[in-house]
Amino acid sequence: MPTMLLLRHGRTTANSAGLLAGRAPGTALDDFGHEQAAALPGRLAGVPLAAAVHSPLQRCVETLAPLRAARPGLPVYEEERVIECDYGEWTGRALRELAEQPLMATVRTRPSAVRFPGGEALRGMAERVVAAAQEWDARVAREHGEDAVWLLCTHGDNIKALVADALGLHLDHFQRIAPHPASVTAIRYGDHPLLLRFGDTGDLREFVPHTPAGERDRTAETEAPVGGGA
Repeated sequence: MPTMLLLRHGRTTANSAGLLAGRAPGTALDDFGHEQAAALPGRLAGVPLAAAVHSPLQRCVETLAPLRAARPGLPVYEEERVIECDYGEWTGRALRELAEQPLMATVRTRPSAVRFPGGEALRGMAERVVAAAQEWDARVAREHGEDAVWLLCTHGDNIKALVADALGLHLDHFQRIAPHPASVTAIRYGDHPLLLRFGDTGDLREFVPHTPAGERDRTAETEAPVGGGA
């Protein structure tokens, strides 16, 4: 199956101000976030991306802008299903303030039971994001082959849900996962998902092909990963 690179958007003005941005319009990258976005083409140099898919929110669009400029022929798709969780009445509020809300204890320890006031259930968020990622992965396989690499730019909780699903973890454990802004996490689906890399903020040359696609043996990587694999 293809390799999915999960990119969390760069740092935003809400991140640096300690606010829960959610789907609030106008949440842009801050100066450091723009630096992170500008570094992305170099980090992905040589990685043959078949496609890029992104959340419609401004911070994801801005994160991908330098990569799109560097690769004008890259197919790019907006996907509504990988938008940020709808935090409802919590949207735009200070995280320090929200930490005092009784519901936050459940968010930390039993997120599968949480529905945000006037918003979305975390379980529903996880289901839509996992379904979207797997459908796009299958589409990339059909259109570009089993060895294709593609990029999905989305949000922190979404990536936590995707990693938890790939590792077979209950959603109640997804708070143990913490992807940083502009980090890349790599997952390959198949008979069982493989988490190839988590939260990478540097070199991504691992995903530059080093042998012809037809000669690559995925069996050794998935069915007999003795010694940690290569």
